Amino acid sequence: MNIDLKGKVAIVTGAGKGIGRQIARTLAHEGVITVITDIDEVLLADVNYEFSEKKLAGSQYVCDVRDSSQIQEVVEEVLNRYGKIDILVNNAGVAHGGPIDTLDEEIWDLNMDINLKGTFLMCKAVAPVMKKQGSGRIINAASFAAIVPSFGSAAYASSKAAVQQFTKVLAGELGPWNVTVNCYAPGMIPTDMNHFADLPEDRKERLLDTLTLRQWGKKEDIAHLICFLSSDFAGYITGTMIDISGGKLATQIPKAAYEFAAKEESQTT
Repeated sequence: MNIDLKGKVAIVTGAGKGIGRQIARTLAHEGVITVITDIDEVLLADVNYEFSEKKLAGSQYVCDVRDSSQIQEVVEEVLNRYGKIDILVNNAGVAHGGPIDTLDEEIWDLNMDINLKGTFLMCKAVAPVMKKQGSGRIINAASFAAIVPSFGSAAYASSKAAVQQFTKVLAGELGPWNVTVNCYAPGMIPTDMNHFADLPEDRKERLLDTLTLRQWGKKEDIAHLICFLSSDFAGYITGTMIDISGGKLATQIPKAAYEFAAKEESQTT
C-alpha cells in the first residue's frame, strides 16, 4: 500500500522551523500543495528558498495564530489560489513555563493563546470550508505533557490537555461532513524549543531511561504520522490522540527491560 496525497492542499502552522517544517517538507514531497504559516518572515523566506530549490508546491504566509483576521486572510487567499483546503495541521506552539507559585500571568496567557486559542481559531476558520467540501483532515499538536505533565509545565500541559478535549469535541461536530479530527502527543524529540540535545549527558541518560524505545524521537517520525492521518488509510480514525513517544512510561521502569536484555546477552556470549 502506498499513501497517495498528490494534489491535496494543506496548511501547516508555525512551520518555519523544527517539527512543523519537517511536517511541511514531508507533505510537499508526497505531492501535497503545502501552505506554511509562521510569524517569522526570515524563516518563511528560508522555506521559500528550499521549496523553490526542490521544486515543491506551496506558498508561505506571515500569520499569527492568535489573530483571527490574519487567519481569515490566509484561508481566503488559499481558497482563491488553490480552490480547497484538504488538510490542516495545527503545529504552532510554545512551551514556556515555571513553578506555579512564581509563574508569570503573561506566560500562562501565552501558552493558552498560542497552543489552545490558536488551534481553535484555525479550526474555526477552516471548518466551514471542509464542511462545504464534505471532506477534510484536521490534525492538532498535543503533547505527552497532556498525558503526564512535567515539573514546571502547568501552563503548557494545561493548554495541551485542553487541545486533546477540544479535538474530541470538534471530531464529533464535524463527523457528519466526513471530516476527521485527531491530535498527536510527541515525546522527546530534540528541537530548538526543548533543547534536549544540549542537556548534560547524565540528564540525557536519565530521560532516555523513561523510554521503551531507548532513543530520541525524530522530526520525521511525527511527519510520517501526519502523512498517515492525512491519508485515506486513516479515514476511520477520528477524535483520538495518538501517543508518539517511543513508549514513554509504557511500563513503570522501562530501563529494567534493558538491564534484563543486557544480562541475557552476557549469559549467551
